[in-house]
Amino acid sequence: MPTLPVRGVDLALDLSADSGPLVVQLHGLLSSRVRDEQMGLDLGKVLHGHRVLRYDARGHGESSGSWNERDYTWSALAEDLLTLLDIVAPGEKVHGVGPSMGTGTLLHAAARDPERFTTLTLITPPTAWGTRPAQAAVYRANAALVEKAGLEAYLELGADGPVPPALMAAPATYPTVAADLMPTVLRGAAISDLPPKDVVRGLDVPVLILAWTKDYGHPLKTARTLHTLIEDSRLVTARNPYGVVAWPGLFAEHITMDRDG
Repeated sequence: MPTLPVRGVDLALDLSADSGPLVVQLHGLLSSRVRDEQMGLDLGKVLHGHRVLRYDARGHGESSGSWNERDYTWSALAEDLLTLLDIVAPGEKVHGVGPSMGTGTLLHAAARDPERFTTLTLITPPTAWGTRPAQAAVYRANAALVEKAGLEAYLELGADGPVPPALMAAPATYPTVAADLMPTVLRGAAISDLPPKDVVRGLDVPVLILAWTKDYGHPLKTARTLHTLIEDSRLVTARNPYGVVAWPGLFAEHITMDRDG
């Protein structure tokens, strides 16, 4: 699997083609390219005529990691993303898509370099702003649990949690972050948040927001707030697995739409 050195780590990646507009696809916290495929979140799989760049974030999947929790904040991961794009597609406008942590990364990247993105697709936006402190406390508690009792204790805790209706048909998946690195990654997530609302409101890029119901870590409140803040946005909510099955088609429609017609 090819890797590229980016800001002190080696990011594992794949590129689907040699020509066409570029799509960069991110993943969620403790996930990876492979795990998102298993969860049905590989939205670029239906695209034709595009290059799809997928990569594992630092410390995730097959990418190497670092030991500073601040390296895993969404703003720092946005620096990784923009640096990677400067290497793979210097000066090129791209379509960005990603769930949860990927959504946070994309929003910070777009806030920093808005001219880089042709469209954004934000999947299952995470807790943010007023709902973030409670989720941050969960991440810190989970980090301490892994340090004290090990990864198996963390997995057992997660096995008892509710599953969103949209994921009822998805296979069981497991974190793709090494146990010794996971506390650092989780603490980085705990000190992350979306950009301020005024910054999000100022984004001038077409945005598709794909959300699902009954997930405390990815509440509809965030998705609806983003939809309200971003003038050129569309919100679609999945209430069962069939809704998620429709997401790749909605994504393909979003990035190929003729907005000048």
